[in-house]
Amino acid sequence: MPESFPESFVGWALLCAAAFGAGVVNSVAGGGTLLTFPSLLAVMSPVLANGTSTFALFPGSLAAAWGYRTELARCRKHLVRLLPPSFIGGVIGSLLVTRLPERVFADAVPWLLVTASTLLLVQKPLSRWVGAHPHEEPAARTLAAIVFFQFLVGVYGGYFGAGIGILMLSSLAFVGIHDIHEMNAVKTVLAAAMNGVTIVVFALSGAIVWKVAFVMAVAASVGGYTGARVARKMPAPFIRGLVVAIGFGVAAYSFFGKR
Repeated sequence: MPESFPESFVGWALLCAAAFGAGVVNSVAGGGTLLTFPSLLAVMSPVLANGTSTFALFPGSLAAAWGYRTELARCRKHLVRLLPPSFIGGVIGSLLVTRLPERVFADAVPWLLVTASTLLLVQKPLSRWVGAHPHEEPAARTLAAIVFFQFLVGVYGGYFGAGIGILMLSSLAFVGIHDIHEMNAVKTVLAAAMNGVTIVVFALSGAIVWKVAFVMAVAASVGGYTGARVARKMPAPFIRGLVVAIGFGVAAYSFFGKR
């Protein structure tokens, strides 16, 4: 455990609250990493915060994938195409985090937060555009470009991960999936695959603070369940706007607050 971690009820409560909130917003709007990562960043190094946050939110990805099992049965060919680049990219991205000097990732944190917050900001208009522009089965060249783009998403997902669902939504519009629920199903499984392989690399590299990760995983799972049952009554634009504001605020602090 990092020496700076607050061994107090308040410290644990704040981390659990962040994880619970992340579970809620992931089930309603997406972008839960923008809550867990900054809260962990306050008590541990960026690399440990990244690995611990990834593990904490992973059970929610598995639960979401199981929830989409009916839609997934109709999308197997797309999973066969896109799972390999997702795995490979996830491994490369997580290795970049754990093998490069920690300062490299620390310096990238503000830009990663800005990227993730911007992606969340454009999620709604992008979803509307996808629904209004269905595409047929792609040509070979287009499919190759989609597979390569998925590899790049995997690298980003392994390196940081916030916003990968929105990135994938932009490319899945071109693979011939006409139903937005099927698109979300494929996106969810690919994200779970990236996060799963990333967790293995982080675990082998000692980049996860386990007792924090397990407690936050429970809180995030409870938050996800609550979000699915209750928080849908709240306006999703409000939740999304709040998470975007937090993301940009933490990014601004990362840029200027410690100078």
